[in-house]
Formats: sequence, C-alpha cells, structure tokens
Amino acid sequence: MSTVTVPIPSSTVEELDELRSVVREVAAERYAPFAEQWDRDREIISPDERRYLAQLGWLGIALPEEYGGADGTFAQALTVVEELAKVYPPAAFQVFEANVGPAQHLARIGTPEQLNRFLPGIISGENTMAVGISEPDAGSAATDMVTRAEVRGDTVVVRGLKRWISNGGEADRYLVYARMSEAAGARGIGAVIVESDRPGVSFGKRERLMGFRGIPSADVILDDVEVPIENLVVSPPDGFRTLFSNFSIERLGNTTMSLALGQAALDKSIAYVQDRLQFGRPIVEFQSVQLTLADMALQVESARLLRDRAVAGLDAGRPSTLEVSLAKCAANEMAKRVTDMAMTLHGANGYTEEYGLERMHRDAHGWALAGGTPNMQRIRVVSELLGRGFNQRTDKHD
Repeated sequence: MSTVTVPIPSSTVEELDELRSVVREVAAERYAPFAEQWDRDREIISPDERRYLAQLGWLGIALPEEYGGADGTFAQALTVVEELAKVYPPAAFQVFEANVGPAQHLARIGTPEQLNRFLPGIISGENTMAVGISEPDAGSAATDMVTRAEVRGDTVVVRGLKRWISNGGEADRYLVYARMSEAAGARGIGAVIVESDRPGVSFGKRERLMGFRGIPSADVILDDVEVPIENLVVSPPDGFRTLFSNFSIERLGNTTMSLALGQAALDKSIAYVQDRLQFGRPIVEFQSVQLTLADMALQVESARLLRDRAVAGLDAGRPSTLEVSLAKCAANEMAKRVTDMAMTLHGANGYTEEYGLERMHRDAHGWALAGGTPNMQRIRVVSELLGRGFNQRTDKHD
C-alpha cells in the first residue's frame, strides 16, 4: 500500500514511481533475506556496501552535480530512504545522512573550499559525515553544550565530549557544534568539521541500544583536537540559528524513517489478516480487526500527507519549520502506535523475531527520540503558530 498524496510536477510522477520500484527490488533482493540476522548480530553497513549505494547514485541524489551529485529533489531522495527503510533501516540511514543530514547542511552553508574537499568523498561512498550536537547534559536543551572550539590563528582547537552520535566511531568526518564565545546560549555557538584521524579524537564504547542495532552510536571524545581554520563552517553570534534553520531538512529524513516503519507494519498486517485463519475464517472478517486496520491506515496516511506537504514545500523553495515539526511529531508517534497495533494483530507471531514487527517497534521508539522528541516538536509547533518563542529556562538566555 503506497500512494502519492501531494501534487507534484507531472514530469516527476513517473520518475518517482520508477525510482520506488527500483529501490524496492534492490531492498527485496539485497537486504530482506538478511535483515533479521543482521539486526540480531548488530551488523553495520560495510564500506563496500556504502560504495554500492553510491554506485546506484543514491548518496548524492539531493546534492550538487558539480561535486558528483544529481541535483535532484528531496522527494526523490526520501523515496529511496523510505523504500530501503521498510526493509533495512541501516541501509536507508546511509542515504538519509548523505542527502538530508550533515552533508546537506554543509552543501547549503559551507564554503566552496569545504564543499570541494568533503562532498565528493561522501557522494562516492568513500567517506561519511556525522553530526555532533548532543552532550551528556545537553540533549533537548542543545544550547547547554559545553564543548569548546577556540580559534588560535590559523587553527581551531576543539575539546569536549559529544554523546548519542549516530555513526559515532564509524564516520570519518564530524560536523561538531561547539561553544566559540562567552555569549550565553545560542549566541555563543558555531560549528567546525573534525576529521576522525586527527590527534586527540577518540570514541567511547559502542552503545547497546534497544533498536537502531545496525546503526552504531558512540561518544565522540575531543581532546584539544587541532583542525585548520578552513574547517570552520559557521561562527557566533548567528551560527547556531543558521545551523538549525537547516536542521528541518534532517528532520524530514527522521520523519521518513518513521513513516517507512508504519507503512511496512501496515502492509504486513494487511497481508496477514487475510491469510490468518481462526474459528474457520480469515481474521479480517472480525470487526475488531477491521477497526484496528482502519485506524492503522488512518494514522499512516495522515502522517504521509503531513510529510509530503513539508517535502513539497522544501522542494519548491519555501521550507516551513511548522510543517516539518507537525510531520515529524505525527510520524514519530504514528510509528510507535502502528507497529504496536501490528504486533497485536499478529498475536503471538508478532512477538517473534521472525515477522520483523518487534524490530520495527524497537526502531520506532528510537526515531521518536532522535532529532528532537515529539514534545519538543509540539513546543516548536506552538512557537510557529503564535510567532513567538517560549523560554524553558529560569534564566533569560536562549
């Protein structure tokens, strides 16, 4: 079950459908037979597999052509993310990070020299870039970060610890948010690129998460790491706002991962309730099953409409923080509910690893935490609706 729910230019409708079919075929042949075992083993995507995704052109869909990308749309990139994520989210995450993650941030705000130096390797699959925002005491309150980046002539010295870094320990470039001045809150924050092979860079033990088992997460430890001034992406006082104005793009990737989990759980349930017999007939003939299935479809399609509207606005050059926050909040919570409902419809089978639903449910909880929790999105929604901010602190800095 898959529908296009937001009008797009007629020239791209067939392209998206064709792309979706190709991705489904790759996912079914290359990942579906092994997804359960790889999840159990916490297997991560190998460099060769990342290069395979690059060879298909999927790591550069929404990145500039002059650096090896396709200059395509976010709708195209997220179509690939969704179809891969229905089957094997770790593969989808590689496409996510390249097209709507830190590489996309860099493509939009980096210097020409930075783009020339970093984007081609990401698009070719030779390198990966992760983003370092959260810290032990700075999660939703991101501006509480204490990691420092000090400019010393032609060098930037970075020290601190970043936590909950997806691809931490595996990525070889990190877009590190850091405090660069004594100004309070967001006004003191900028960002710098730190390569993993720089002296002073080390990593904590890989986290054993409930879900995300094929997506490594580890602390990134920065012990007076020196990088050239050319690695400085943005500086205070407006650096943080510049960074977060682009973070909505990344949240659409997160939204799509949640949407994929909900859609896959719905698709599995539609097939299952027609095949599963109890009391001599398919369980879909029981009204309670019909009502549950209808609620699942309602929630998935509602989230899809919100996501597609936000993507269409972004591709049209009018990104909306309100539309993105609505979509992310709806999709995150939908995925948790729908995967749970799917497990219920499958009965004891839904509680086994064989059907993959428990894996989807575990991952759904992770996407509701990553990139800003649903409650933080609700706060952002109200801020956008009212055109004003809300200070969560007892003091006055932002």
